[in-house]
Amino acid sequence: MAQPLPYALEVSPDSALQFTITRDPASNEGDGSSRCVMTLTHPNLTNQHLAFKVKTTQPRRYLVRPNQGIVAPGSSETVSILLVDKDRQVLWSTYDRLGQSALDHSKDKFLVQSCEVSDGFSSKFQNEPRVEGGQYKKELVEALTAMWNQSTSGSTVPVFNKKLHVRHIVANVTGSVGSAGSSSAGVASPAGGAGSLPATFQEGVDKRTNTEKMSPEQLYEEVASLRRKYDELVAFSVNLTAERDILNNTLEQTKRDLNREMASRSALEKQGSKVSRSQDKNSGKSGGGVSFLFLLVAVVLAFLLAVKATNSGSVVALKKVPVVGGMLGFKTRKLKKKKPAAMEGVPLADEL
Repeated sequence: MAQPLPYALEVSPDSALQFTITRDPASNEGDGSSRCVMTLTHPNLTNQHLAFKVKTTQPRRYLVRPNQGIVAPGSSETVSILLVDKDRQVLWSTYDRLGQSALDHSKDKFLVQSCEVSDGFSSKFQNEPRVEGGQYKKELVEALTAMWNQSTSGSTVPVFNKKLHVRHIVANVTGSVGSAGSSSAGVASPAGGAGSLPATFQEGVDKRTNTEKMSPEQLYEEVASLRRKYDELVAFSVNLTAERDILNNTLEQTKRDLNREMASRSALEKQGSKVSRSQDKNSGKSGGGVSFLFLLVAVVLAFLLAVKATNSGSVVALKKVPVVGGMLGFKTRKLKKKKPAAMEGVPLADEL
């Protein structure tokens, strides 16, 4: 068997922290939460003070007071762990729907670390008053936090780590349940005080926890109740599946509508681009026609100017063109036909 380490605090309970879940817990402190108490004892294997720190994987679910401190030789420290009411209600709802088996596989864990500290450091905590929950004042808490940061970031000071699992159980309503440092208020009879539970609820829990003492009628009622809960769970699963299918269909329809809209918009954009290109071509053609007409007018004007110049005697070449000269008013000389010499003096037929 391995020898105990001088800087290792003795942790009680040793392996698991047990929290008792009730529907309406009657807490003496009035916090309405399940409580678990953990005791850290100095092993008296060294004369040095030991520092401790308690960590958890669910810091929002559990309230640890104090979560760090100093333990002197020959003394012990009590750490109170509270399960907050919101998570207690969630766990109770899970138990009410699925039973104890749903709570038997909790993944919540706690880690208790301890190490030796010097006399100069531990002297700061001697005879220091504590606030509610066993916490030190702010300056000492900051000093402890800095010390732990230094110890866990490559320091040569050895640190002992103790891991603890978490168990959640449902209280037996016929009396208080306490195990491994856990505590919960007992549940009174239906005729009791403010902490009492309804008779129907008490009977239901008795049936769950004392099945071996049930009569055949009670067993039949328990099986019928479980059957109803199973049917409700199946109906709930069917409803969830139907809602999932509806949402998937709606999503697919939305995707199709979106694709259709994108396709129509793309077609409109392509059609608009074709219209703009055709307009550009038409404008280019119309521009070419105007240029040709302008060229034709320019040629006609040049021709008229040339004709005018010819008529005024500046240009003689066009005057020799009979058709053009006649059209523009040029005077052309008529050529007289000469009679043959042999027929001179012979009267024509009309003259006879």
